Amino acid sequence: MKVVAFNGSPNKEGNTYHGLKLVTAELEKEGIETEIIHVGNKAIRGCLACGQCAKNQSETCSISNDQVNEWIQKMKAADGILLGSPVHYSAIAGTMKSFLDRAFYVTGVNNGMLRHKVGASVVAVRRSGGLPTFNQLNNYLNYSEMLIPTSNYWNVIHGTTPGEALQDEEGVQIMRILGKNMAWLLKLVQNGKETIKAPEKEAKTKMNFIR
Repeated sequence: MKVVAFNGSPNKEGNTYHGLKLVTAELEKEGIETEIIHVGNKAIRGCLACGQCAKNQSETCSISNDQVNEWIQKMKAADGILLGSPVHYSAIAGTMKSFLDRAFYVTGVNNGMLRHKVGASVVAVRRSGGLPTFNQLNNYLNYSEMLIPTSNYWNVIHGTTPGEALQDEEGVQIMRILGKNMAWLLKLVQNGKETIKAPEKEAKTKMNFIR
């Protein structure tokens, strides 16, 4: 099994990275392969709302001059996905949001590619805005019918300078427990597929409230 993690921080080894590493360390202890991809320092533009990904059904975004399509295929191949972001104005870092908007829309309109995969979110913050950002990240997982493991508190770790989050003893425990629970859920899903039939995928019902 493999989990791919996306680091949405501009800093390659800042506190978002350290939060993700705490989770992936627990996954690796359980024999689960992990990979952390640095998204936050890339030039990634937002979705163009062109609809070509839905029309072409090619599992690709029409914007092809960045690594988003490569990362979409890594998400497809993985058993689990970790999303990590710092807090910018009580929200997801801009580059990370551009990536998530495009990647999750492509995977959603191309036969729900992430459906029933295991997914979790991690947030690193200096002081405030951790919960709004955590909720925003989880919106992508919920929309995709992913299975979300939990910890013993919200998945937010605190720190300012790189590595300072490791001094947040409660935050470190939260990340460790998340990693353990994620590994357990991944194994449950893997073992359960052979004995329990998954619910059939339903076509999306769309409704406009204005008539």
